[in-house]
Amino acid sequence: MEKPLYKIKTDPRVTWVGEIIRKTSIDELPQLFNVLKGEMSLVGPRPPLPYEADSYQSWHLKRILDAKPGITGLWQVEGRSKTTFDEMVRMDIRYIRSCSLLLDLKILFKTIKVVLRCDGAS
Repeated sequence: MEKPLYKIKTDPRVTWVGEIIRKTSIDELPQLFNVLKGEMSLVGPRPPLPYEADSYQSWHLKRILDAKPGITGLWQVEGRSKTTFDEMVRMDIRYIRSCSLLLDLKILFKTIKVVLRCDGAS
């Protein structure tokens, strides 16, 4: 059984400043420079971490080959740290298949709500 993706809630390496950064997700703000450079979009599948890419199955590749990576996406507003890796990939593929301006706006507004409530950002 695949385990959910999560951050360690009481990680002793995280300082009180780091905890604030984690809770508020402000560590994502520098990604706006990547959006301005055209390397990322505001909404899309999140870029894979190296250890994730190393263990990709062939169907996982669809999430990185069919869309530009984004700062936020369905996983960030619907799943976050409560889903498995495969569920996250399925959400990304669902986004890619139904991508639209309206969906992007909904995700952006949900992202603001999630960040302000610190949902799943522990």
